[in-house]
Amino acid sequence: MKSSGKRYRAALEVARQAGAVKSLAQAVKLVKQTARAKFDETIVVSSHLGVDPRHSEQLVRGTVVLPHGTGKSLRVLVLCKGEKEKEALAAGADFAGGSPYVQKIQEGWLDVDAIVATPDMMGEVGKLGRVLGPRGLMPNPKSGTVTFDVAKAVKELKAGKIEFRVDKGSNVHAPLGKASFSEEKLLENARMFLRELVRARPAAAKGAYLKSLTLSSTMGPPITLDPTAVTAELAH
Repeated sequence: MKSSGKRYRAALEVARQAGAVKSLAQAVKLVKQTARAKFDETIVVSSHLGVDPRHSEQLVRGTVVLPHGTGKSLRVLVLCKGEKEKEALAAGADFAGGSPYVQKIQEGWLDVDAIVATPDMMGEVGKLGRVLGPRGLMPNPKSGTVTFDVAKAVKELKAGKIEFRVDKGSNVHAPLGKASFSEEKLLENARMFLRELVRARPAAAKGAYLKSLTLSSTMGPPITLDPTAVTAELAH
């Protein structure tokens, strides 16, 4: 515990001295310095947005394929019928099938990280809403996980496609990779995600959109960024 405490205090001092960082490259450099745990920590970007998610016209959600993935190997289930099962498995799905998997999920099985469903399965999949919804696993046409093109959906998920959505507190969090990633890879992932987040700004949102922005590792302190400077950087 003492060793862990010393590591965290040292990392916290680095973050404090940096203040509000004005460039993504500098933030990435610092977040790698403060990732001092004995395992390969996940690097996360967190933002507080100038939207009110209680109003449907101000909801923020979207998907993005990170150029270098997240560093996590996703277990993908495709709920489908007939030839689509072979197509899904050939594309790299870990599991594929119809009613038997719906039944397994109803009985408590959820050994997956992402679920894709074909439109003709949604009648059955709809029954799983209370189980899958709270876990963020419910297939959705807007995120590309309800589709007959199961091969494309599986390949994108395996390549590092992530879905983001504003929470009740107007916050969005997303993984950008692992601490073992190079600065270049983390920077490219960060830029790709943040550009998509900015593009997802609702027309109804007024005033500042990115109100606060941080990068952090699983066990490290947040590195604070200047949202105005980052927004300007992303525009170039």
